Order: sequence, then C-alpha cells, then structure tokens
Amino acid sequence: MALAHQMAMESLLVQAEMVEAMEFPDLAGKYGVSGVPHTSINAGKGNVVGAAPEVNLLAEMQRALAG
Repeated sequence: MALAHQMAMESLLVQAEMVEAMEFPDLAGKYGVSGVPHTSINAGKGNVVGAAPEVNLLAEMQRALAG
C-alpha cells in the first residue's frame, strides 16, 4: 500500500486510500480482500495481493486501464 501512496504523491492521476479490513468488513468483502496488503485498482478492475514490486503494480495498473 505504501507504493500506491508514493505514486499518488507523485502524480495527480493516481489516488490512494488505505482502509483497515478488520474494521470495515463490508468494504473488504465488496473488493474481495483475501489478504493484506490488497491493492484494488479502479474499483476492482485490477488487484494486487501482497507486497508487490513496483513493476508488478504498474503492470496491473496498465492491464486494468486497458480493459
């Protein structure tokens, strides 16, 4: 999640929010959170579970935007 926040600080095109899944189980369920960290891209069009390297997050962002 820290990587998404760093990207948001660098670009106005990226927004990042962090939510505690245990405190908001309905929201976690809505986005299918199965592990933490879980990065949801464009309301679930893309997902990264776990602490992924930047290249993996960027690839998933591109895939989510293309579809």
